[in-house]
Amino acid sequence: MSAPSPTQATDPKPTGGSPTSRQPQSGSGGNPIVSAVSYLGGQLRQIGLFIALIVIVLFFQITTNGITLAPINVSNLVVQNSYILILAIGMVMVIIAGHIDLSVGSVVAFTGAMAGVMITQWGLPWPLAVVLCLVLGALVGAWQGFWIAYFGIPAFIVTLAGMLAFRGAAQIALQSTQISSFPQGFRNIGSGFLPAFGTTGYEPLTLILGAVASVALIGTGLRGRATRRKYQLEDEPFLWFVTKLVFTVALVMYVGFLLASYSGTPIVLVILAVLVVVYSTVMKNSVFGRHVYAIGGNVHAAELSGVKTKRVTFLLFVNMGVISALAGIVFTSQLNLAASSAGTGFELDAIAAVFIGGAAVTGGIGTVTGAIIGGLIIGILNNGLSILGVGTEYQSLIKGLVLLAAVAFDVFNKRRAASSAK
Repeated sequence: MSAPSPTQATDPKPTGGSPTSRQPQSGSGGNPIVSAVSYLGGQLRQIGLFIALIVIVLFFQITTNGITLAPINVSNLVVQNSYILILAIGMVMVIIAGHIDLSVGSVVAFTGAMAGVMITQWGLPWPLAVVLCLVLGALVGAWQGFWIAYFGIPAFIVTLAGMLAFRGAAQIALQSTQISSFPQGFRNIGSGFLPAFGTTGYEPLTLILGAVASVALIGTGLRGRATRRKYQLEDEPFLWFVTKLVFTVALVMYVGFLLASYSGTPIVLVILAVLVVVYSTVMKNSVFGRHVYAIGGNVHAAELSGVKTKRVTFLLFVNMGVISALAGIVFTSQLNLAASSAGTGFELDAIAAVFIGGAAVTGGIGTVTGAIIGGLIIGILNNGLSILGVGTEYQSLIKGLVLLAAVAFDVFNKRRAASSAK
């Protein structure tokens, strides 16, 4: 999976750090170091998030005596936090549009329960059960999206009702029991690895994928910079561009070596990588993505501009239902267990990941890569604190303070940008 870039995929809502605002290029002329420092000051939100992730990783790497970046722990981090990262990808789109979804944890439980029923009780092949669960997730999203988009009920109320209703539906589907022992193919979705080749100590397919991801990062970065300069859009200084690109590629290759030295590439990491690429592209380069940002920025202005706000909102929740179903499949396959209690608290972790990742509470601002970084921060905090033997009560306290600090930083950054604009 390509590593998230701190200045990548900013939203089109006019802010101090938006690359879509037509301003003179910040990297042209003058001292390159001064230009880079000045640019970073305007990108405080994105840079600060990435630096926070690095500092947290280094802190736990030191305090856990190197366990945090041990190959087996890095692999476990990816696998154990995959369903939260998947939910965060869908949740960030919902929050950018100015809504929220409190039902995702219950939908995870419901779709996971139905997967268990389809495979073990109905005798369906597991690939067919996976497809049917994704369709079921789309229907759940369509149900909630209808009431929100076309009936005008606030998303908070509709999804709160959904949180209760689909938790009950999961209990009904399982008849207050649990289903376990799934086929190996289904279990591999959440806990399996790509086929391993060679016995050199480093799994070659993982190294190849890391190299391909690095080349893709370089090509995407160069092409994006060339496009922005062609249309005279605000751009980052060349010195910072090169520094960021070199660091990101080095990080991808390092993670690739760590995974290759253990069991190779987790299948769920491939799923995550595809989701990040697809949804980042949708939010950055598609009409639908621009409409989502427009609705979150000012829904009335979006309507006057010709945006079909009801249709976009409806499709957002259909998408959120599919994403929740996918997370339910991944979680159920990891545990090899379908239980009505599955997914408890997942909605809170997903929402926290989005806000820690830089999304604005009022909507209109946020990125997929930011949500992924936010999810990684939560995952590394959980993992590192568990290794250090910190109790779950203190883990919740620390995560709450981190979330509050992230939102406070967002408010501070907005006030700083507003005061400097006067």
